[in-house]
Amino acid sequence: MKKDQFLTRRRALIAAAAALGAAGTAGAVALGGDDEPARPTAAPVAGPQARTALTPSAYRLQPLTGDGPPHAVPARLPVRHEPFLRMSGRGRTMLLTFDDGPDPRYTPHILDTLAKYEVHATFFVCGEQADWNRDLLARMADEGHVVGNHTWSHPLLTTLTRAQIRSELQRTSDVIEDAYGDKPQWFRAPYGAWNRATFQLEAELGMEPLAWTVDTEDWTTPGTGSIVHAVEHGAAPGVVVLSHDAGGDRSQSVQALREYLPRLLDSGYHITLPRRRYA
Repeated sequence: MKKDQFLTRRRALIAAAAALGAAGTAGAVALGGDDEPARPTAAPVAGPQARTALTPSAYRLQPLTGDGPPHAVPARLPVRHEPFLRMSGRGRTMLLTFDDGPDPRYTPHILDTLAKYEVHATFFVCGEQADWNRDLLARMADEGHVVGNHTWSHPLLTTLTRAQIRSELQRTSDVIEDAYGDKPQWFRAPYGAWNRATFQLEAELGMEPLAWTVDTEDWTTPGTGSIVHAVEHGAAPGVVVLSHDAGGDRSQSVQALREYLPRLLDSGYHITLPRRRYA
């Protein structure tokens, strides 16, 4: 799929998502210390609220070895009814997430900036993009980033059959596991549009749903300054920032990261990764 077609399709479907009243960010929840969802006290995506919960840690599953002790079989994931909206840790922690990639024009520059400041981020990749750019997934693994599932072709899941949703998720998970080295543990629905079948299927595939708190709206190319303002104005303990590294011209997103990331770090923020206690 061409990138300009992808962006046009995105603009058309975003309106449909809102009309269908998809769960998305409207139903997002906080992750409490007992790993059970708790309803947020503020309206979703309206503004960040501080919470305390998990200790931040850059996690990645380790490969099995013949010399180590047997690994316990992970517990079956609960089927959520809402996606997680934020993940708090100790102190001023934030998550940076990037959707729709990887894209060889923009993702390497984002990875370069993250490496410069020794920061890890979460990339929700589309299977089509990932299949074309497996080397970038391998780099993400090598540099300690988390890779999540963002479907194969970025459809509006609430319009698909159960079998179609499963295919979108399964095919992408297979590419991620092959190129990244681990199965994805996190899923983000395109346009923030979840439904019951999606929650059930992602749980069956071992993934938890993660939405966002701060939407930079960088996909509208509002200007670098606007993206920087959205992140810095929304910064607060536990927020999840949504940006994009593919799906159109992402040069503004690349430049914005170069500007706001050192400022966040200078302000005392720690950029962390999502963590599941039972993973």
